Amino acid sequence: MKRMKSMLVFSLAGLFLAGFCLWAPCLMAADMIQIKGSDSEVNLVQRLAEVFMQKNPGVNIAVTGGGSGTGIAALINKKTDIANSSRDMKSKEIEAAKKAGVNPIAVAFATDGISLITHPDNPVKKLTLDQLGKLFSGKVKNWKEVGGADMPVSLYGRQSNSGTYVFFRGLVVKGDYSLKMKSMNGNAQIVEAVQRDKAGIGYVAVGYVVDVQGNVKPGVQLLAVAQDAQSKAYTPDKMENVMSGKYPISRPLYQFMNGKPGGKLAEFVKFELSPEGQKIVREKGFFPVQEKWMEFNKKQGVI
Repeated sequence: MKRMKSMLVFSLAGLFLAGFCLWAPCLMAADMIQIKGSDSEVNLVQRLAEVFMQKNPGVNIAVTGGGSGTGIAALINKKTDIANSSRDMKSKEIEAAKKAGVNPIAVAFATDGISLITHPDNPVKKLTLDQLGKLFSGKVKNWKEVGGADMPVSLYGRQSNSGTYVFFRGLVVKGDYSLKMKSMNGNAQIVEAVQRDKAGIGYVAVGYVVDVQGNVKPGVQLLAVAQDAQSKAYTPDKMENVMSGKYPISRPLYQFMNGKPGGKLAEFVKFELSPEGQKIVREKGFFPVQEKWMEFNKKQGVI
């Protein structure tokens, strides 16, 4: 009896291992793509990944946020296939990548207009880049200094690992942010904070406040921005304003990979840049790749 029990256990174990061996290769053969980084890009790329996986059974794509800096660090450490980044790589990051044996290749897959939002009750409707810089650096502390009501300015921005934080600081603030700026985890948190704060102002990716029809998210006001006091102010809710450069705070949205992509990774990138992929970009409130950046992609050899 004891011998029979031992044989039964052995047989069951054998069946389990045989079944595992039949199943495991299928699991191992499934294409897995890891994507990490930009909070501004995460919702858009998740949708692109969903559609691509529907069209390509057996491909699994995991998309997580954490900020552009987090994605780039993961690429350098060979922990991700794609680093979503709403800014270009810094020279020290490129140097670190090369030391780690990583050859960062960039692709621009969408266009963003960083949007300045305030509470709808705020009477200020437009600002210049210089005024915005003074607001976010803390040089202007009260809304009355820029034609608004007599109330202290309440600033909302991103954390330092955010590509939007870095891009906006370099283009608009041109120095250090005010120590009173509240650092939020993501675009959605900034939107929610401004909706509750009549003195609030924040910067977010356009896809978080404007839909494909150009409708602005309820509870926030979209500011028009002018290059300078002599220029006309434009809002980023119209594609022509952003694509033409009339709206002065626009940028390409990047993805970085280790060398020229191949296999399903290359197919996914080509899908993002295809007419179908670019239609999804618009559906998520962002704008297509500008022609000059599509030429850049061609030179990189990704399309």
